[in-house]
Amino acid sequence: MSLRLTLFAILLAVTFQPALSQTSTPSLKARTQLVIVDVVVTDNKQNPVHNLTASDFTVLENNVPEHIKSFEEHSTANAAKSEPPLVLPPGNFTNYTNVPADAPLNILLLDTLNTPNDAQIYVRNQIRLFLKRSPPNVPLAIFGLSTHLWLLQPFTADPRLLQAAVDHKTPRTSPLMDNAATGDKSDTFSLEMSIAHTPPYIVQRMQQFEAEQTSDNLQLRTRYTLNALNQMARYLAGLPGRKNLIWFSGSFPISILPDDNILNPFAITADSSDEFRQTTDLLARSQVAVYPIDARGLAGPSVYSVESSGVQYDPKLDPNGGRNQDVFTNHLNDSIRQNADDNSTMLQMAEQTGGHAYINTNGLADAVARSIEAGSNYYTLTYTPTDTTNDGKFRRIQLKLRRDGYTLAYRRGYYADAPAHAPAPAPVTVSNAALHFVPLAAVPTAPLADPMRNAMIFGSPAPTQITLKVLVVPAAGHPEDSLAPGNIASRNITGPYRRYDVTIAADPSAIVFTPAADGNHHASLLFRTYVYSRDGRLINASNRIDDSDLTPALYHRALHTGLFFHQEISVPVKGEFYLRIGVHDDVADHDGAVEIPVDSVKDLPPLTSPPVTQPLARRH
Repeated sequence: MSLRLTLFAILLAVTFQPALSQTSTPSLKARTQLVIVDVVVTDNKQNPVHNLTASDFTVLENNVPEHIKSFEEHSTANAAKSEPPLVLPPGNFTNYTNVPADAPLNILLLDTLNTPNDAQIYVRNQIRLFLKRSPPNVPLAIFGLSTHLWLLQPFTADPRLLQAAVDHKTPRTSPLMDNAATGDKSDTFSLEMSIAHTPPYIVQRMQQFEAEQTSDNLQLRTRYTLNALNQMARYLAGLPGRKNLIWFSGSFPISILPDDNILNPFAITADSSDEFRQTTDLLARSQVAVYPIDARGLAGPSVYSVESSGVQYDPKLDPNGGRNQDVFTNHLNDSIRQNADDNSTMLQMAEQTGGHAYINTNGLADAVARSIEAGSNYYTLTYTPTDTTNDGKFRRIQLKLRRDGYTLAYRRGYYADAPAHAPAPAPVTVSNAALHFVPLAAVPTAPLADPMRNAMIFGSPAPTQITLKVLVVPAAGHPEDSLAPGNIASRNITGPYRRYDVTIAADPSAIVFTPAADGNHHASLLFRTYVYSRDGRLINASNRIDDSDLTPALYHRALHTGLFFHQEISVPVKGEFYLRIGVHDDVADHDGAVEIPVDSVKDLPPLTSPPVTQPLARRH
């Protein structure tokens, strides 16, 4: 049994009663840095290669040979069967997902943000075709991406549920594409102005404005997409083994090039390379291999499409003094460069995470099947780096095979964690103004000012980097007119209220404890409980920062039984509401969260005795 599963078994045994402190389990050993590398080996026909041994591989980190600590082959022939779902007592909830520990997980991501409508329809038809042909007992999950990431279907091998999720995901127009129907450049207002013989200097200013608006939309799409992939990595991090993310998308550039056809060519330039590298590193650390599939299929330059108007290339309508004969050539070159940039993004994402990109193919169903086949037949090797310095720098991983003629797909490196004593970001407190309304399409910032923002978004996939078990029960059998102490409520909230006890058990293996000279261990944690209305309005919150030192006795107790924390939150008696409960480790930048409907706990009996929590020594 893996370490994380062992720890969660301990957490499941917790009853939140005084007997907790007498739980007898082995203590955890000290942490050691271990690098996990999944590698897919294929022959010249892209068939998986089996029966290799550790002696066939050589591992280098920054050109330094490393000793392979463990080696294991995985194949579809010995894939584990699905586990039965967990059954927890009333009032108990967890972000743990019971999936086969020895089988890869496959995720379909339907990207409507970066994909034109006509391609979305084709993608759905191709997925239906794949589901008809797919082998049995292959667990799949389906996500959707618009301005947020949505879980459409949790992991299941039931083809009926998967088919229903695909049918439910109707094509959605992207709000940030110039031409959401086809993805090609549409006729612009500046072109209409040229046709109407508007003075050239006015047309030129309009062209500049349109180009800058297009650039802004592209930057927003990039930010939303990287933000969603970051959430995906945190959601999948706590699940064991390899995860294959099959991502259907259209254009997704990480850089925007100058445009010689406008007054200020460089006003539109932008680059998201740093955020891209951070996201691919987080995916690779979570053992997520990305398989991008170009949803547009076979695609040529957009200037040749039916939708592209030839009027804009008429020299008689040129506001730039007869230069329109060059505009077609410039647009053609820009289209070719943009397609190359889009393809480069997909290729980089696949290479850095150990996946494979499928570009310029209409056989999307076959691409899904090949992705799952490749991602289900692989080898896992681990090593402890010779260089133990945690300096935050990139470490390049290189695998070599002692046999010729084979292709290797694996993560190409990682960033060494910064020292644990590095200063954590300044804590962000929740104010009454912030609770007034939380828009579902709020633009993410990079880096996030609030480290828990993504983890606490209503309806988003719950991160599993920190495994949680939560007990929620009413604190009293009668309503109250006032809020629980420390609650920060929206101005629009009205009583009466019902107060709830929230007890959180957190897996200590995902939390970084910094040892001090006096023998204590420091932990820096954020605990939050949010109350959301059914339409996603944040109406109440309990926010707690624990910057604490644990004595040796408390530290070893935490390793035995988990870290515990207690909060109280008030919820209006009338209405439909949801609790979002989260924990964040500032040092490790790990998140864990659960989301529950209040209706599932409102009729439970109150606790007869106070819940047991892990005491934390305050820092001075």
